[in-house]
Amino acid sequence: MNFVRSMTARVAAAMLVLNWSISIAGVAGADPASNSARALADRLSALQSGTSFTRFRLEVKQPGDTTKITLQLQIKERRANNIADVVYQILWPAERKGEAVLLHRADGGPAAGSLFLPTDKLITLNASQITDSLFGSDLSYEDVIEDFFAWENQTVAGDDVVDHVNCFILESRPGKAESSTYASVRSWIDPRRFVPLRVEKYLPGGRLARRIDTTRVVTDDKGRFIPAVLTVRGLRTDSSTELDGSRIKHDVAYTDREFSPEGLGEISVPHFPSE
Repeated sequence: MNFVRSMTARVAAAMLVLNWSISIAGVAGADPASNSARALADRLSALQSGTSFTRFRLEVKQPGDTTKITLQLQIKERRANNIADVVYQILWPAERKGEAVLLHRADGGPAAGSLFLPTDKLITLNASQITDSLFGSDLSYEDVIEDFFAWENQTVAGDDVVDHVNCFILESRPGKAESSTYASVRSWIDPRRFVPLRVEKYLPGGRLARRIDTTRVVTDDKGRFIPAVLTVRGLRTDSSTELDGSRIKHDVAYTDREFSPEGLGEISVPHFPSE
């Protein structure tokens, strides 16, 4: 009986490897026998490229599921050729409307940013502040600008089951020329939908700094699967953060001013002809 169970497990594992390799070859155009971890990471990174606009809700919760902070936000992003610009702006509540942060990163270097407060106060974020909390949540500024799938070192660290889904664990480590607070990031990837169902970020020394779980998956305006609801837990034990943002538009036309410190005080929404 133990032999039968062992053989069944091995066959199931072999089929999972085969299905994952076919998925990588078909979607990323890669040879599954050659550097499949790199192909997987490249494909996941490419899914973030281009311009996008998102509306979402952010809730910071205390133990016992008590809501501490609720925010409605919009995100503007443009990512291409290892250059990323991201703007987060608060739309609600009224007393925080207009609060915004601009983040920029290029070629794996350190992130830079500016924080705008509704009193027309513009603050330049220094290197140490990039790891600060995003609007009081369990995410940092660094978390929302960093693309660890683009890091130099990518390996498959095993497989695991998340929410009844067989996933491969992709381990990402920054190269010598890449700047990050984190020493490594592990992502549990659903090979059928190409979505990270769990992400764990580790500090030097192996301490777990942040865990992000995908609790809902939807399709976007391009028919691709994306995480729609995320739960984030960080080093703080007194809170967790839920992000709900399934409304996303791609291929948005932006001006350079929208990604400049001078433009942070202006809340603008892109025009979508189909709406």
